[in-house]
Amino acid sequence: MAKDQKKQPRPKAETPKGFRDYFGADVTERKQMLDRIAEIYHRHGFEPLETSAVETVEALGKFLPDVDRPNAGVFAWQESDVPGGGSGDWLALRYDLTAPLARVAAQFRNDLPSPYRRYAMGPVWRNEKPGPGRFRQFYQCDADTVGSASVAADAEICAMLAAALEHAGIARGDYLIRINNRKVLNGILEAMGVAQGKPADDVLRTIDKFDKVGEDGVRQLLTTGRKDDSGAFIEGVGLAPEQAGPVLAFLTSKGADNAETLSNLRAAVGASATGAEGVEELAQIAEMLSAMGVGEDRAVIDPSIVRGLGYYTGPVFEAELTFEILDDKGRKRQFGSVAGGGRYDGLVERFTGQKVPATGVSIGVDRLLAALRAKGLMGGTERGPVVVTVMDRERMADYQAMAAELRQAGIRAEVYLGNPKNFGNQLKYADKRNAPVAVIQGGDEAARGVVQVKDLVLGARIAAEASHEEWKAQPAQTEVARADLVAEVRRILG
Repeated sequence: MAKDQKKQPRPKAETPKGFRDYFGADVTERKQMLDRIAEIYHRHGFEPLETSAVETVEALGKFLPDVDRPNAGVFAWQESDVPGGGSGDWLALRYDLTAPLARVAAQFRNDLPSPYRRYAMGPVWRNEKPGPGRFRQFYQCDADTVGSASVAADAEICAMLAAALEHAGIARGDYLIRINNRKVLNGILEAMGVAQGKPADDVLRTIDKFDKVGEDGVRQLLTTGRKDDSGAFIEGVGLAPEQAGPVLAFLTSKGADNAETLSNLRAAVGASATGAEGVEELAQIAEMLSAMGVGEDRAVIDPSIVRGLGYYTGPVFEAELTFEILDDKGRKRQFGSVAGGGRYDGLVERFTGQKVPATGVSIGVDRLLAALRAKGLMGGTERGPVVVTVMDRERMADYQAMAAELRQAGIRAEVYLGNPKNFGNQLKYADKRNAPVAVIQGGDEAARGVVQVKDLVLGARIAAEASHEEWKAQPAQTEVARADLVAEVRRILG
C-alpha cells in the first residue's frame, strides 16, 4: 500500500437514525399478538394479502410533492440502466398498507371477488424526521372491505376491531371505539356557510382540538383567537360568532347515550341534506352494532372524532384505550388511541376512473403491544431453550441426539456450540439464554447410562433465598436414567 493511501475507516456498528432492531421477546410477542388479531379477521371471512414492499411512486400518487425529486415522505429512487436509454420509473418503499391495496384492487379487479375483504400485516416506511417514539420503519395491521357502499361494512369493521382488541388481551372496559361521520361534519360546514378548501380545513382542524381546549377554546379559535398555556397567541379562523354556533352545537351534541347524541346531531345539521344523510348512517351503524352484541360500553357515537381531512368520505372511527398508566415521571395518563380508520371511497378511483367504495381500519402494532406490556399482559422474560452442555468433544453426536429427542417431544432445546473447555462458561451461557434447564453428561454418567438434569430456575431461587440446610434438602440437580431425560425435563418445565 502506498504511504499516501489512507486506511479506510471501519464502518460504524450502529442502527440508522429512525430505525431499530428487534430481538427475541420483541419479535415473539409481536407475532403472538398479530396471530391473535389475524384469527379474528379470518373468523370474519377476511383473507390475508401480502403486497410488495416496493410500489411505483405513481401508485403512491397522493404523496408526490411538487418538486423534481418525488420522495418527500417516502424513500424513493429512480430505476437506472433502462433498455434503450431514458429515465426509469420512480419506485418507493410503501408508505402504508392502504395504497398497495388500492393498486391491487384495481389491477386484479376482474379476478377478485367483489366485495373484496382482506387483512394485511407488515412493515411500512416513512421518510420523516425521527424523534422520541417516532420511527421511520414500523408495523401496521390493516383490515379493509373494498367494493361495498353499505354502512354494514363499516359496522362490521368496528365490531371486528372490538373483537380483535379483546382477543389480543385488552379487557372489555379498557377500550372504547368512537364513531363519527365526515358527512355530518360536511353538513355542519354547510350550515355555517363555510366553503370547502382551506376555510373548511381550518374549521375541521379546530374541531379536532376540542378534547384539548374545550368549548370556550374552540369558540375563540374559530373567531378571534386565543392564548395558549404558554401565553403565546394563536390566531383564530376569523368566523363571525354566529357562524361558530353550529360547530359548538355539533361538538356538544354528545348525549348520555347514542339515541340522545343522534337526536342532538339532527338538530345541529339543520337543513343540510348531506348532514342528515351522515346522521342516518350513524344511526344504522349503532343499530347494527347493537344487533352484533357490541354495546355502548364498547363502541359509541362521538362527534369529536375527526380523521384524515382530505381522505375519509363517510364514517370514521378510532379505538382509544381508557385505562391509566404511569409515565416516566410517575404521573398518571391515559394510553390514548391505538387504532383508527373509516370509509375512503376515492382511493381506487385514481386507477380505474370509477367510484369504488371502501372502508377499513389500521391498528398501531407498536402502540398496542406497548399497551399490553403496560397492563402486564406481555413483556415478561421469555423462557429460553433447554441447554445440553458438552463435557466431551468426542461425544458431540450423543449430545445432539439428546437435543433432538427433546425437540421431537415439543421441547425447545439446543446443544452448546461454543468452546466447551470451561464448564462454568457453559452455565453462564445458559443463564444469558434464560434457559430453564441444563442437561449434563460426562464420561462417567454415560458409562452408567444416566444424565444430570439441572433446574436452573430453582437453582437461582435457592441460591438467592434458601439456607444451606434448605439447599441440601431440595437440590436443583438430579440424576435420572438416560431413557427418562424427556420425562424429567417435562416435569421441571411443568
